[in-house]
Amino acid sequence: MNGHSGRMQIGELAERTGVSHRTIHYYERIGLMKPAEREGAGYRYYDDESVKRLEKIAVLKQLGLSLDDIASVIDLYFSDPSGIKGKEKVLQILETQLTKTAIQLGELSSFKCELEANIERMKGLIHSARDT
Repeated sequence: MNGHSGRMQIGELAERTGVSHRTIHYYERIGLMKPAEREGAGYRYYDDESVKRLEKIAVLKQLGLSLDDIASVIDLYFSDPSGIKGKEKVLQILETQLTKTAIQLGELSSFKCELEANIERMKGLIHSARDT
């Protein structure tokens, strides 16, 4: 690991996690990642927690959480060794998303019915116009 015990530069972190340099820097700017430790010539060094945070971010993204949602839960996973607080917060976010989705589906279903009625009305008008 670049000769530093447990530390790696951004290239190795990116390679180990499959996350681009640019994304890692972005995650640092928005607070998802802790800023890298800097030494000497300004090289950034990352540790195993950085790997774990990037892996957790990937899992949370796969669950459908936005980066804002992830920002609200990521630290819970690292402050609570059991992970329960993070999981409870994720559950709350997912339940809220489900409620919003159910409302949107209801609205879409109503819109679909209106469209079908308007299509039938138009077909009737076209049919009437042809018959005259």
